[in-house]
Amino acid sequence: MTPARSVRATLNYTVDNGRPPDYYFYEPDPGVELNPPGTDLKEVDIHDGWPEVHQLSADREGFELHDFGADFQQFDDDAAIQSQFYDQVIGFVKRHTGARRVVVFDHTIRKRLPADLKAQTTVQRPAVLLVHSDYTVNSGPQRVRDILPDEADALLQRRVAFFNVWKPLRERVEELPLAMCDARTHDEGDMLRMDLKYRERTGEIYVMRHSPKHRWLYFPQMQAHQALLLKTYDSETDGRARFMGHTAFEDPTTPPGAPRRESIEVRTMAFF
Repeated sequence: MTPARSVRATLNYTVDNGRPPDYYFYEPDPGVELNPPGTDLKEVDIHDGWPEVHQLSADREGFELHDFGADFQQFDDDAAIQSQFYDQVIGFVKRHTGARRVVVFDHTIRKRLPADLKAQTTVQRPAVLLVHSDYTVNSGPQRVRDILPDEADALLQRRVAFFNVWKPLRERVEELPLAMCDARTHDEGDMLRMDLKYRERTGEIYVMRHSPKHRWLYFPQMQAHQALLLKTYDSETDGRARFMGHTAFEDPTTPPGAPRRESIEVRTMAFF
């Protein structure tokens, strides 16, 4: 564990200009007026989360960190990830949320790759240097309908929450760490719907406008046996965290020649 500290870093927020920001996964018509996200760069303090690690709650701050174990090493084998690692993730989410059922619906291995989203593969993508939350009030329930169409109506009558499990692959994280915005410090209006434009459909996530109230935390030197539990959607409206902004960031204290960050993010839906 490192001493408590904070770093000053630049995060990519999004301008709130009254129009939904958008990103096209194809070449739009020449007349389309683009409204890209991530153009409002702000310097913020990102605090060392280790001194608070045992007090953090996914229902309050929107995230937690726990020991996960590092026995699984077959991250180059997609079939092994799905047949073996997914079960570990399901157990992890159940153990730390109390969910009665957890469904894994995909995973992404993130490395430092070209930033062009169109050049990415389905499973390997670059770290996302954009303040965002993965689901919205509309896309959360829609994802349940997409993944479990025959059960969705019944499942959506009860609480459902989405959790991402994020961990280093084999080495500790020395560059491009993940920063989380304490969910208690953002207002509902700080979340901006962003349209993800595909030829056949339009999806949506949240990006965030800047507020000086936002409090950011990260876990420097996070080890491969540790995992973050990130809440990205919750159907409950009783005051608990429903969405949580997060982003990778360029850590100014990263030493020259530090190993490139490699991590896996597994996305789950939890039913209560």
